[in-house]
Amino acid sequence: MSFDPLAFDLPVVDIIPQITESLARENTLIVNAPPGAGKSTLLPLVLMNEPWLGGKKILMLEPRRLAARSIATRMASMLNDDLGKKVGYRIRFENRTSDQTQIEVLTEGILTRLIHSDNALEGVGMVVFDEFHERSLHADVALALCREVQQVLRPDLRIMIMSATLDMEKLPELMKAPVAVSEGRQYPVEVIYTGEQDLMLLPEMAARTILKASREREGDILAFFPGEGEIRKCEELLRKEMTDFAIHPLYSQLPQNQQFAAIMPGNDGRRKAVLATSIAETSLTIEGIKVVVDTGYGRTSKFDPRSGLSRLETVQISRDSADQRAGRAGRLSPGTCYRMWSKATQERLKPHRTPEIMEADLANLVLDMAQWGIVDVKQLTWLTPPPKGALAQASDTLHQLEALENARITSHGKKMHELPCHPRIAHMLLMAKQSDKVELATDLAAVLEERDPLQREAGIDITLRIEAMRRFRDNGGHGKQFGRIEKVAESYRRIFNLGEQNGVFDPYEVGLLLAYAYPERIACARPGNNAQFQLANGKYAMAAQKDDLAHEPWLAVAHLDARDGVGKIFLAAPLNPKDLTGMVKEREVVTWDTRKGGLVASLDLRIGNIVLRSKPLLAPDESQLTQAISEAIAKEGEALLNFDDRFVQWQSRVMSLKKWNPEQSWPDVSTHLLLATNGAWLGPYLSGIKKPEDLKRIDLAEVLNSSLDWETQKELEKLAPTHIEVPSGSRIKLQYFSAGESPVLSVRLQEVFGLAETPRINGGKAAVVLHLLSPGYKPVQVTSDLKSFWSNAYFEVKKDLKRRYPKHSWPDDPWTAPAVRGVQRKGR
Repeated sequence: MSFDPLAFDLPVVDIIPQITESLARENTLIVNAPPGAGKSTLLPLVLMNEPWLGGKKILMLEPRRLAARSIATRMASMLNDDLGKKVGYRIRFENRTSDQTQIEVLTEGILTRLIHSDNALEGVGMVVFDEFHERSLHADVALALCREVQQVLRPDLRIMIMSATLDMEKLPELMKAPVAVSEGRQYPVEVIYTGEQDLMLLPEMAARTILKASREREGDILAFFPGEGEIRKCEELLRKEMTDFAIHPLYSQLPQNQQFAAIMPGNDGRRKAVLATSIAETSLTIEGIKVVVDTGYGRTSKFDPRSGLSRLETVQISRDSADQRAGRAGRLSPGTCYRMWSKATQERLKPHRTPEIMEADLANLVLDMAQWGIVDVKQLTWLTPPPKGALAQASDTLHQLEALENARITSHGKKMHELPCHPRIAHMLLMAKQSDKVELATDLAAVLEERDPLQREAGIDITLRIEAMRRFRDNGGHGKQFGRIEKVAESYRRIFNLGEQNGVFDPYEVGLLLAYAYPERIACARPGNNAQFQLANGKYAMAAQKDDLAHEPWLAVAHLDARDGVGKIFLAAPLNPKDLTGMVKEREVVTWDTRKGGLVASLDLRIGNIVLRSKPLLAPDESQLTQAISEAIAKEGEALLNFDDRFVQWQSRVMSLKKWNPEQSWPDVSTHLLLATNGAWLGPYLSGIKKPEDLKRIDLAEVLNSSLDWETQKELEKLAPTHIEVPSGSRIKLQYFSAGESPVLSVRLQEVFGLAETPRINGGKAAVVLHLLSPGYKPVQVTSDLKSFWSNAYFEVKKDLKRRYPKHSWPDDPWTAPAVRGVQRKGR
């Protein structure tokens, strides 16, 4: 019996003919449909038997595990089939598919691995990117790789991108794809703005708003929060006040049965309040919701390339996210959305959420590309190209982990890529395998990947978490605290064919394993600074003074914040420096330190930036010296170099010509660019430089002028001369400005008697501004029209000057009077 989409009263039915016709002709399609239109469940089932599929699978990507499970379950139900037969799902460490499966719902990282194992995706006829507006990093990477497969190997591979809200101008143009739009069947949602909120009191204020909504409106309530902490605080308050409600938290760390309890209808007849993170924005249909309470905040992980660390930040949501949240109240009937902000704030919200690729750690992306054989990631099709700084940081990390060598993947890197985890964890597991510590490493990997199971009062020692997990296993796995962590650890043990190990272990072995994963976070205690440590990456961090690890001489740090100055350590393990022999490197270090008098050269034994031993380097290489000076100039050049008036005027002349003559190729000589590229123009003059005074003696104007070719130098003198000769015979200096304003000629009025026209430069295209001065060099007039001055203002100026300077000649006819430099003697 064939599948009948008309049996389901879903709005997306109206565009099914357009979709099937488009995909019969085109290999890429964009579907724009609002929440609840049925795109995630109905469309894959409709397309499952299309002729162009040729019996191949449909893969559908979901950004969240809960959505993948629930959508696959719903589609199987619509087919009256068991989950795992025609429709199944695959998420990390969980597989509900079979040989019969025609539609696989995946979380996004799974697809990337499928492409690497089968570059042509031979058994796949179509890849569907659902909820693409969420712009997850995995979705962007998977789309770039699928486009590469489609363009190079499989022009028959269909790609369908589905979303409720998208930048519908940029995406179709980039993908060169048609768009099918479903208007949906959204019921009206009344929006109530409750005014600005205090983020510090968000759970309390949300509880009050939910209570108010429960009294004013009927139906179940869905409230959005930034994270688990706020949900739990609000839940505690509501359980005391809303005893007639079933209160359900909903976030990704919850056990699966509790997540499903939140989204399924209750069977006790009570109204329901679901307290959720952004996990409930899209894909999931929660039965009975008529009221949404939106706190207006979400939590996102932002990667800082400068520190090499990611940190969770609570941020205001974007306008499209707010609209999606409000839309949850109008899925099944008219509803209400209480927004915990003002209308003015609503107008200031960003239109779209920031793509994760702009803020994430890109180590996995770079390793994926290297495995694919791509050195330059820019050659792929990106909706948002990955940032250069984050790419460089990821590449440095992977080289440090020995996954890359000269930007090419190593055999070790290929083994790392096979493991379903971050490259840092993969490197640690493989190194542990070599030293027969892999059982301990699987426990540590699970603890690192999941939320800290112990309270902060337990201290920063990560070995306490592993001990507690082993006790949990030894006691038969009773209790929820370690259940999720043990599930991850068990999955790693299956990969390495291991049994569980619950015995005692050496804490220093944990430290060494952490050092494999985070070599730049090996930390040495700072002498004289209690509980403060220097990290191998040069930064500083501290533990609480009373922490058990505060006075360890060496630590391996797993988690710390990325604040400026001294960071705070959250998780670490003690480290025996004898275990770090393989990480100790001898380095010739040449740096510029102005406080120490200039160049400093040493031969160091180091772990990263931690210096174990140092002695003077007697004969450093000249190129190292030049490089150190150049790097110092790039960072602090405005303090090191002599930016005198000759330099400023040379720079302003060139920058003015660049602005006045855009059709000509005058170079950009702005200060920040000159400093950044100083090696190119200043490098030959850095030989022999030792001290700050040596740098100050460099004539920058002469050096820079010499960096221009001879023809350009002549053109500079011709179009922007340094001086202009006036009728008195004096050569007067012109003052130029870098923004291209008219240059100024400050000259005593008597020296320009007989000059009829304002001097012009730049081939006659630009007039100078004359600052006419008294014999005492005081300004008396500013003009760029000398002819008008002689005809009009001169006679008023003359009266005042004649009274103040009676010994000077003030002719009635300045047009023909001889110009003079000083006092003109009478009778001559």
